[in-house]
Amino acid sequence: MAFERVLTIAGSDSGGGAGIQADLKTITVLGGFGMSALTALTAQNTREVTAVHPVPPEFVLRQIEAVASDIGVDAAKTGMLASREIVEAVAEGIRRFEIRPLVVDPVLVSKGGHALLAEDARESLVGLLFPLADLVTPNLPEARLLSGLAAETDEERRRAAQVLHERGARAVLIKGGHGSGREATDLLFDGTTFTEFSAPRLHTRNTHGTGCTYSAAIATFLARGLGLVKAVEAAKAFITDAIRFSLPLGTGHGPTNPYSAAFRDAERHQVLAALDRVAREIQKHPALARLAPEVQSNLGFALPLAKSADEVAAFPGRLVRVPEGLAPVRPPAFGASRHIASVILAAMRIHPDLRAAMNVRYSEAVLARAREAGLQPARFDRKEEPEEVKRLEGSTLEWGTLKALEQAACRPDLIYDLGETGKEPMIRILGTDPEDVFRKLVLLL
Repeated sequence: MAFERVLTIAGSDSGGGAGIQADLKTITVLGGFGMSALTALTAQNTREVTAVHPVPPEFVLRQIEAVASDIGVDAAKTGMLASREIVEAVAEGIRRFEIRPLVVDPVLVSKGGHALLAEDARESLVGLLFPLADLVTPNLPEARLLSGLAAETDEERRRAAQVLHERGARAVLIKGGHGSGREATDLLFDGTTFTEFSAPRLHTRNTHGTGCTYSAAIATFLARGLGLVKAVEAAKAFITDAIRFSLPLGTGHGPTNPYSAAFRDAERHQVLAALDRVAREIQKHPALARLAPEVQSNLGFALPLAKSADEVAAFPGRLVRVPEGLAPVRPPAFGASRHIASVILAAMRIHPDLRAAMNVRYSEAVLARAREAGLQPARFDRKEEPEEVKRLEGSTLEWGTLKALEQAACRPDLIYDLGETGKEPMIRILGTDPEDVFRKLVLLL
């Protein structure tokens, strides 16, 4: 098995959320072989940096020499460099071993406001490392300090990127996480073309290590042979998920979660396996076919914190009546049912743990059995649906589910509606997982 060799030249974060700790986690999760040259030791946690102990510059260089002369380097990134002398040592090592591609993350200040690069080192950073860099990745405050421009408007950010490019960097990525607006937009300038990368702005305190993780991901994707635009695009998706599933550790700014991609893959398997298990249980109860509506049934299960139908699994072709009862047409898959996904995603907005749902036939008798079993029903009326919702295809179930949940006196186990012309009356069973839905389903017989 081949691993791309990625070197991080950065400081140590004793709290594990940033620095080489975040870098090595990211490189490993993305399939690279992580190596490090330590530039400084920091005593820090989620609240603050309490002490910094720079590594002697000659020892920083010896680390780079040791790695590059034996193992080799397919890509590298720099982070905290602490002093002018360390910047000079790093530049010498990069030049001597012709290490490329190189991503320079110009770390100036910690999230808590502690200086991580001496002021007299800034010109050395720009003068010595920018000309060696394939990409420089300043955030907005760093872009302002290094370019001398406000970088507030889109035009000012473009000009700031051009200035940093003129100062030696082959390409510049100005990150928009410190900006405002509904989206966090990063601006890439390669000397010729501007490219924007946007993602929804995520409102969380837990963003410690964002820049480290992002730059390490870019370096790893470059080592894997992706072009610059594709590498940044892939890294943007990676860091967005790492922030979305960030870790609420400590009492300050918790860390991003570079493991989220790997955990998400594991969760996808768990979701599909849970659906498959319950489908087999349903097949053991032929009488459940009586609960299938004319349009047939489906059972869905969402990933934790799911935001789109592609993160909700269900059965392609639905669960259909067969002589033996109810059976899936095909194995479960993500994105298989927009209808059941709409119900689940809407329910999760009110009750995040209600990640599963199944639609069954409505009748007064079925509803009565649900009440007798102690299940709590909620209802919406399609006649109350606003015209603007009706005009949006696929919006009725989202509106109806939210309406029923908002009007419910307590957390419901199922939501029903009486249909309308061309729309069959329906019950949708809600649960925390497919097993919970199945438990409620059998009570309706």
